[in-house]
Amino acid sequence: MKPLARYAALNNYVELGHSLGLDPAQLVRDVGLDPASLALQDRWVPADAVAELLERSATASGRADFGLALARHRRLGNLGPLSLVIREEPDVRSALRVLIRHQHMYNEALRTRLSEAGGIATLATTVDVGGDGEVGQSVELAVAILFQLLQGFISPAWHPLAISFAHPAPPEHRPHDQFFHTTVRFDQDFNGITLYTKDLDTPNAMADPELRRYTQELLDGMAVSPDPDTAYRVRELIELLLPTGRCSVDQVARSLGVDRRTVHRRLRAEGETFSSVLDSTRVGLARHMVGSDRRSLTEVADLLGFSSPGNFSRWFRQRFGQSPSEWRRAG
Repeated sequence: MKPLARYAALNNYVELGHSLGLDPAQLVRDVGLDPASLALQDRWVPADAVAELLERSATASGRADFGLALARHRRLGNLGPLSLVIREEPDVRSALRVLIRHQHMYNEALRTRLSEAGGIATLATTVDVGGDGEVGQSVELAVAILFQLLQGFISPAWHPLAISFAHPAPPEHRPHDQFFHTTVRFDQDFNGITLYTKDLDTPNAMADPELRRYTQELLDGMAVSPDPDTAYRVRELIELLLPTGRCSVDQVARSLGVDRRTVHRRLRAEGETFSSVLDSTRVGLARHMVGSDRRSLTEVADLLGFSSPGNFSRWFRQRFGQSPSEWRRAG
């Protein structure tokens, strides 16, 4: 199945888009994502849609360094709870190993490998969205975030031996050289950062040995499988697709990179059907939306993918024993 990424991958995208004269909401819609869900940082979405959004944004803005510009807005805290663990690691090498080991917690398409030989270390990064789409901006964003992480641990004045990208150089790449404080090489065999091994031994001045035990327990508690089950993936996609009016097993299958029979077979192996996952997802969303008066019941019906308010009302009464309006008044 195609990999997923969290909306956190687009942290600060709207602010950057506005500063460059773009219409961020429309660009987000154009790739099949929901602008209103950008604030839901932990929600999973197709990684290829995120990659396509970055490519379209680079083209629309005329900024070949769009991924780097987005990285400038990132902070360690954007990694969520994982940042608390990384901050307490004793040295740079240990922090990187934690980040690499648990990168599936925020982006299934991202793969980073650390290798060391002869006093030289290489951080090689790939972005595999499960298709043939362009991923250059996503790769540059990932490498830039790693670079900033290293600077944060080592020194703001630190610079690597080399920055490498497998894709061709843009017509103007001085912004890349300026961002990384070193010459950036394109058309290379890999994407990533080359540095001295001794840099990895740099102690982490932020670390508190007393806190490390607690952060490790936190990590154990929040760890998720690198291979989320099919029902989990389908549920996330249903939440994403319902407001678009395109929520169907065929659309979900396309987003996962498989056919509908595969979706049905994998759900059946987990004791679910597409209808059961759709219904349970709607129940959870309906409970929240109807309980709030932020939207009219007609809007709620539309957001949940019902063809009419009447159909929504009948479905709601069957699930909750009350009409939506009665439920809202009782709340």
